[in-house]
Amino acid sequence: MTDNGHRHHAIDYIELKVTDMAAARRFYGDAFGWEFNDYGPGYSGIVGPGGADSPEVGGLALSGSGPAPGGPLVLLYSDDLDATVEKVRAAGGEIVNGPYDFPGGRRFHFTDPSGNELGVWSPGQ
Repeated sequence: MTDNGHRHHAIDYIELKVTDMAAARRFYGDAFGWEFNDYGPGYSGIVGPGGADSPEVGGLALSGSGPAPGGPLVLLYSDDLDATVEKVRAAGGEIVNGPYDFPGGRRFHFTDPSGNELGVWSPGQ
């Protein structure tokens, strides 16, 4: 780790293309408790765990045409996968795969209101 908190060759920032900034911020805030830095109507920075004093870990970029096909799959971690499934559904996400078992535990994939597909995993019992 360097003095600025960044780790060499580690994923440092993820940017998601969204079609509706307000809907995306509402979805990720409701489903995962994410907070944002507002940079105007076309961009919101995703604040890392720990709130306003934390560095940004990603961003939401407004794109009229939606997400680019074949983009990276972002995986989030959950301490309680079943509760996270319900939070994603309640926030307006669509579960598109799972939950299912895999060698490292369990996971599911969902799409957000802009069509981005993400996954969430938990370790096995």
